[in-house]
Amino acid sequence: MTTPAPVLVAVAHGTSSATGRSAIGGLVAAVAARRPDLTVRAAFVDVQPPEPGSVLSSLGDATPARLVPLLLSAGYHVDVDLAEAAATAPGTTVAPALGPDDRLAQLLHRRLVAAGLRDDDDVVLGAAGSSQPSAVADCEQVAAALGRILGRPVAAGYLSAAEPRLTDVVATLRSRDRRVVVATYLLAPGFFADLAGRCGADVVTPPLLVPGEPAPAELVDVVVERYLSR
Repeated sequence: MTTPAPVLVAVAHGTSSATGRSAIGGLVAAVAARRPDLTVRAAFVDVQPPEPGSVLSSLGDATPARLVPLLLSAGYHVDVDLAEAAATAPGTTVAPALGPDDRLAQLLHRRLVAAGLRDDDDVVLGAAGSSQPSAVADCEQVAAALGRILGRPVAAGYLSAAEPRLTDVVATLRSRDRRVVVATYLLAPGFFADLAGRCGADVVTPPLLVPGEPAPAELVDVVVERYLSR
């Protein structure tokens, strides 16, 4: 008997933003369209249902699953929340977070170009932040990758739980009398994206997922590859 492929449970943070929910739903739908041979389900670790444990319970004991974090860095939600959910369902595994990945830096670069980036702009990576040093290091790695693409330094600033704060980085750079542009390293619209928009920069790019636009191919590729990784 052939062992069925694990169900791909795409686990996002969750948001109360209608546009954010639509954007995440578009990514999950794009993953399902890319791999019509798989069963693809969505779950959320906070704010909105269903929780990963509820989705796993609905699959039945004999159905394997792989939790794929729709999270840009491995922090508490991946290391604790998803690990605990997987432990309740034998045969369930947890994939790595989406980042760091050079393709995400390339997508950030596209967002910057579309926003009118100039050669003399100072660029800051605006990330959510985490209390876990490993997650902060992941963001620093993406900032470095974006800097290599741009050929200029890219600082990282955080919206919560980590230093330096995005507002502080922007304020320091503004003292140089040049434009400051924030590359928003967030998956979708929502609370943190709104905070980034009020950070004081001259330009703030949209998140990686833009409502009303197809999910970027790079993101779909990364999600599928995380599912397949072992």
